[in-house]
Amino acid sequence: MNYLAEGLRLPTNGLDYTILAIYFVVVLGIGFAARASVKTSLDFFLSGRSLPAWVTGLAFVAANLGATEILGMAATGAQYGVSVVHWYWIGAIPAMVFLGLVMMPFYYRSKVRSVPEFLLQRFDKSAHLLSSALFAFAAILIAGVNLYALSIVVEALLGWPQWVAITVAGIFVLLYITIGGLSSAIYNEVLQFFVILAALIPLTILGLKRVGGWDGLSDSLTKTHGSSFMSAWSDTGIGDSNALGANWLTIILGLGFVLSFGYWTTNFAEVQRALSAKNLSAAQRTPLIAAFPKIFIVFLVMIPGMVAAVVVPNIGTDRSDLTYNDAIPLLMRELLPNGVLGIAVTGLLAAFMAGMAANVSSFNTVFTTDIYARYIRKDAPDAHYLRFGRGVTAVGVLASIGTAFIASSFSNIMSYLQTLFSFFNVPMFVVFIIGMFWKRASMKSGVWGLVAGTTAAMVNYFVLYKQGIIGIPTDQGANFVSAIVGFVAGAVVMVLVTLFTAPKPEAELAGLVYGTESPDAPEVPEESDSAWYRKPALLGWGAIVIAAACYIPYSF
Repeated sequence: MNYLAEGLRLPTNGLDYTILAIYFVVVLGIGFAARASVKTSLDFFLSGRSLPAWVTGLAFVAANLGATEILGMAATGAQYGVSVVHWYWIGAIPAMVFLGLVMMPFYYRSKVRSVPEFLLQRFDKSAHLLSSALFAFAAILIAGVNLYALSIVVEALLGWPQWVAITVAGIFVLLYITIGGLSSAIYNEVLQFFVILAALIPLTILGLKRVGGWDGLSDSLTKTHGSSFMSAWSDTGIGDSNALGANWLTIILGLGFVLSFGYWTTNFAEVQRALSAKNLSAAQRTPLIAAFPKIFIVFLVMIPGMVAAVVVPNIGTDRSDLTYNDAIPLLMRELLPNGVLGIAVTGLLAAFMAGMAANVSSFNTVFTTDIYARYIRKDAPDAHYLRFGRGVTAVGVLASIGTAFIASSFSNIMSYLQTLFSFFNVPMFVVFIIGMFWKRASMKSGVWGLVAGTTAAMVNYFVLYKQGIIGIPTDQGANFVSAIVGFVAGAVVMVLVTLFTAPKPEAELAGLVYGTESPDAPEVPEESDSAWYRKPALLGWGAIVIAAACYIPYSF
C-alpha cells in the first residue's frame, strides 16, 4: 500500500482531539464494564452465548468495517466506479443469507466454539489442526492490514509517527479485549458502527453537494471516464477488456460464490459474533440483520471515492501525487469543518480498530481452544484457559504489529485481502460445503482438500499469474481466478480421496450433514414474540429482495 500524500494533512484542532479522546475513554469504559460478566472461558471467548440478535448483528457488520471497507472500497470506487457494488450485492448479501438460514443451525446446535472445531466433528484431527493453524495465521495477517492502514492514515492526517499510531491502537485493542473478552469487543463494535456512520454520512452528503448531486457526479465521470464507469456490468463479456480485469463469469463464480461464501460462512472473525448469540433463532438472525445495513453501506464508501475522482480528475495516475487510497482523507480535508472532522477521524480509527479487534478476538479463541487446549495442555481447569486466552491476546496483538509491514509490499489493500481470502478461506469453504452436503465424504478427505485448495490457489497466484505464464490484467482478476482454481482443486481432491478411504460412520454424522438431526441436540428456546423481525426466513428473503431492487439500475 502506498503512503498517503504528504501534503494531505488535516487542519485538526483542540475540538477534534477532544472528540477523539472521549472516544478512547468510552472504549476502555466498555471494556471495564464487560469485565464483570467474564467468569469462565466461555464468557471470554463467546460472551457466554448470551447476547441479543441486534447486538450481534451490528457487531457482525462492524467487524467487517475495517481497512478494506473504508479506504479500500473508496479507493476501488475512485478507480473502478459503480463496479464496487459487486463486492456487496453479489459478494456479500447472498452468502450472509446462506450463513443465517443454512449454516448457523449446524454451527450453533453442535455447540462448537470455533469454525475449525466443526471440522473436527465432521472429519478428523488432521483436518482440524491444519484448519486451526491456517485460520490463526490468516487472522494475524488480516489484523496487521488494519494496523498498517491505520498507522499510515494517522501519520498523514494527524502527523503522528507511524510507530506511535501502531503502538497506541494496538495497546487500546489489547486492553479492551483482554479486560472484557469478546463481549467488550462486540459492544465496542456496536459503538464503532455508529461512529463510522457518523463519519461517512456527512462525507457522502457534502461530497455529492460539491459535485452537483448524483446527476452532476454521473455527468462528470461519464465525460472523463466513459459510460462504463457508471455501469457495473458494462464490458464484462468474456474476452472484453475492462478496468476491473474480470468478466461476468469470474465475477459471479470467483467473487459471488467462491470468495464470498468462503469469507462470510467460514471466517471465524464473523461467525464468532453469531455464535455468541443467546439462542439459535438469534444466531440465525445475526447475519440477516447485518445484511440490511450492508446493502446500503456500499453507497457510503463508493460515492466518496467517485467524488474524489471528480475533485481530482487525475487521482491515482502519474499526473497526480494522490493515490486512490487518498480518496477518503482528501474529502475529509476538503469538505469537513472542525468538530465534524474530529468525528470523521474518530470514525476512521474506529473502523481500523474494529477490523483488528475482530481478528485478534477470533485468533485468541482458535489458538486457545483448538490448538492449546486440544493438543498442548489438555484437561486443565477452566480458569487456566481463561488466563491463557488473555495472555495469547497480547501475543496476537504483537504479531499483528509485525505482520502490519507485510501489507506494505502490496499496492492496494483490497488486492492484498482478497489474495489472503483466496488462499485461506476458499479451501476451508470447499471442505465445509462438501462435508455438510455429502455423507460419503471421508474423514481423510478434509485435510487433503485443505492442502490441495490452498496449494492450488497459491500456485495460480505466485507462479502462473506473477510469472506471466497466464495473462490476467489485474491483481483483482487474478484473485478471482485463484479462488476458482482453489475451490475446484479442493473439491476434486476430496472426491478422489473419498473414493479410496473409509467414510465416517453414519451414526457419527447425525447433526453434521444436511438432512440429519442429532438425537441429543439440545432444546433451543425460541422467543415467543412472532414479530416479523424475529423470523430468520422472512429476514433473509427481505434482504435478497431489497438487494435485487437496488441492483436493477446497474444491471444493464
